[in-house]
Amino acid sequence: MQDYEMRIGLEVHCELKTASKLFCSCENAFGGKPNTRCCPVCTGYPGALPSLNAKAVKLTVAAGLALGCEISDYCKWDRKNYFYPDLPKGWQTTQYDLPLVKGGIMTYESGGVKKQLRISRIQLEEDAGKLVHDGEKTFVDFNRCGVPLIEIVTEPDLRSPEDAAAALEEIRTRLKFAGVSDVKMQEGSLRCDVNLSVSLRGGPMGVRTETKNLNSIKAVQRCCRYEAERQKRELLAGGKITLETRKWDDVRGIGYAMRGKEESRDYKYIAEVDVPPVTISETFVRETERSLPPSKASRKAKYTAEYALPEYDADVLTSDCVISDLFDDAVKCGADPKKASNFIMGSVLRLSKTEGSDDYDVKIGGDRIAQCLKLCDDGEISMPVLKEKVLPELWGTDLSPSDVINQKGLRRLPYEETAAIAQKVIEENPAAVSEYLSGNSKVFSFLVGKVMKAGAGKCDPTHVNETLNKKIKEKEKER
Repeated sequence: MQDYEMRIGLEVHCELKTASKLFCSCENAFGGKPNTRCCPVCTGYPGALPSLNAKAVKLTVAAGLALGCEISDYCKWDRKNYFYPDLPKGWQTTQYDLPLVKGGIMTYESGGVKKQLRISRIQLEEDAGKLVHDGEKTFVDFNRCGVPLIEIVTEPDLRSPEDAAAALEEIRTRLKFAGVSDVKMQEGSLRCDVNLSVSLRGGPMGVRTETKNLNSIKAVQRCCRYEAERQKRELLAGGKITLETRKWDDVRGIGYAMRGKEESRDYKYIAEVDVPPVTISETFVRETERSLPPSKASRKAKYTAEYALPEYDADVLTSDCVISDLFDDAVKCGADPKKASNFIMGSVLRLSKTEGSDDYDVKIGGDRIAQCLKLCDDGEISMPVLKEKVLPELWGTDLSPSDVINQKGLRRLPYEETAAIAQKVIEENPAAVSEYLSGNSKVFSFLVGKVMKAGAGKCDPTHVNETLNKKIKEKEKER
């Protein structure tokens, strides 16, 4: 059987994290009542003139730097002309031949192997609106019109669905750590088009298809696998691949053709006369670079070297910049790095994960995590009580850990009360004590559990062990 290979390139569309839209002062936010976050500029009223958002330019430069690209010293805007109901102007203001960010090379890891992906360009443009389908009716919501968007175009260097998923995850991670976007694929702030072709191994590249608007990394991987197999079957049957735009149905796990693929000449690009070109100075680029938050790689290196954390801890803590920021804040507020790492990786991540989302919703600050861990170190509360009773009460509130343990009566029992409980447990369980004294050391854990339960988890485990040992030895002397 003939040996086929696939070539995959990505077009990643990422909405920028600005307060306002690209060419007007309308709020840049997800959702909201339809058609309440738009104005004459972003809906294309005649005579309404745009004004460029400088923050969007800076974030685009930041994205380019984060992805290892070269920044242009001069860029301009163009009108991409096409008709669609969610594009009220009749054109999209974008960048054609002179984008803000030139090419570069990004390293990513797939299957434990480091690989490189060439990035062709990153252009700054405005997003279109959104069609809302309701039964037989379709409505248009212009709230998203004019939201600043970058399009990251890669070369067809990816050779498998796994490579495509890993590369997209790397892009997503770098953009989020750089503070460029919240990259929430479920909300559409990060979307991906897949260009894929299949051909004989070592031969010329085949005809590509483009599958539009994939909204999860898993969907990208599944789509690539499906489309590669579809093209391969077609070629083996003696057919030809058609240059076309396709749609992916992630529920049914199938793709289907939408229309013939447009080419650049179909859009009749012309220069945007209402938005002047921009010159980018080297000083601006270097200032932007210095203002970038620490990258995932630099944070991971710091955690293993400076804090002596295991590689596993560093991987988990840098899996998302929200978690990494939380850990950094906790350590900055005085928490022991390893104790903070254990607490965040366990209890905090469990509460932060939302079903159906790749994002973490953290509802506690690093300062209160540091306070919690200090209370444990000082013997005020036990770790089980902190995890099971204190943390859930703090989640999403402004309460302090001390407030919670005082209000709920969770503070650890004094040594004297622990000793009294231990004495009572020994008296109520003579058979277990006798068995322990006869050499069955496993029974001691049973007695410890009884004391902890009687003390509602508020006894210090060290005190419990010491007290039981002491009192059982006294019992032994009486025999």
